Amino acid sequence: MVDRHKPLAGRRLYFVGIGGSGLSAYANIARAFGAEVRGWDEQKTIFSETLDGIEVDLGGEPRPPDGFEVIVSTAHLGRAEGMPRAAFLAELVAARPSIVVTGAHGKTTTTAMIAYALRETGDDPAWIVGGVVPQLGGNAGTGSGWLVVEGDESDRSAFALQPRIAVVTNVELDHHAAYGSTAELQDAIDAWLEGVPDVVRGWELEPVAFPLAIPGEHNRRNAAAAREALVRAGADATAAEVALARFAGADRRFQLVGERGGVTVVDDYGHNPTEIRAALETARVRTTGRLVALYVPHVVERTRHLHRELGEALGLADIAIVTDFVGRRDAPREGVTGRLVLDAVPHGARRIWAPTLEDASFLALRVVRPGDVVVTLGVGEPWRAARAILEALPDVVGEG
Repeated sequence: MVDRHKPLAGRRLYFVGIGGSGLSAYANIARAFGAEVRGWDEQKTIFSETLDGIEVDLGGEPRPPDGFEVIVSTAHLGRAEGMPRAAFLAELVAARPSIVVTGAHGKTTTTAMIAYALRETGDDPAWIVGGVVPQLGGNAGTGSGWLVVEGDESDRSAFALQPRIAVVTNVELDHHAAYGSTAELQDAIDAWLEGVPDVVRGWELEPVAFPLAIPGEHNRRNAAAAREALVRAGADATAAEVALARFAGADRRFQLVGERGGVTVVDDYGHNPTEIRAALETARVRTTGRLVALYVPHVVERTRHLHRELGEALGLADIAIVTDFVGRRDAPREGVTGRLVLDAVPHGARRIWAPTLEDASFLALRVVRPGDVVVTLGVGEPWRAARAILEALPDVVGEG
């Protein structure tokens, strides 16, 4: 008889791309569900810290041991034969009552809000979130109640999931390699929602009015979607609001890295125009000094299609530092570099080209002065620049 708390007992799983936000969570869930887990990635990542006790091969090519099933992340398809990560996630979601959150912006924060509030209001949830959430102890949890999952619309994998409750935070074209238009994305979402019993559409809700521990109007909208999902999952509305008010955020979501020498360093996952604008607007109201934005592009097709909008959003800063691609997710394209974004930054902002992440950190240190706020932005590696800047700041910085 299968132990319902250990539904993967007896399985041996090797995760290719285990350092990613998704597969690191799947690996931890699989281990808690009884599987023997190992994995591979190209290098350590911010999520590697969550994999204590799991044997991970680093560098070279994946090396699955004999007898292990292989689960492959989207970023590493073709590097090993195995089950796509979306199919494995669909197994997990189908195994228990689930809430799936997707959308162009806010899905990590909204997923984390729901998981945290469920736990605080007496449920014992499991969760898979695309970011480390300190109040939850990581990006995955293994309770016996609702399973709360962040679904990825970028590769359509969210649409293979069959939850009881679906939350769509918003609809905006962000992944141009996957969708030809916003209408195509909307059609895909609508088709998926037809098979979901209960649906929350974030744009139909008013932002919450109660105080939150995390700043920004966008987080009031995220909290509204989370509150609605919690009520539909059976939580008391007042208790849900009390819990949401205490939610302190996920790593890389307007995360305060530290302060030194009068300079504040914040790291944010914002990587498209709407998210960058939200992060910089939030930073602007929290300082009377200058705002320094350091943006790291990651997706070639996004940069090709949205470089003007990305540049305009970075123009909210007083100084915009832009790198070339770091950890590029898709194939290179002639003439498409980070310079397209930098050239689109309005002339009211000081523009600085920094080809590498190391260049960006060095140049940021050259220009900052007391009272400034530095915001590092983008997918993947910008957190390294944020930490490097903070660590290298003297106790008192000079004029930039």
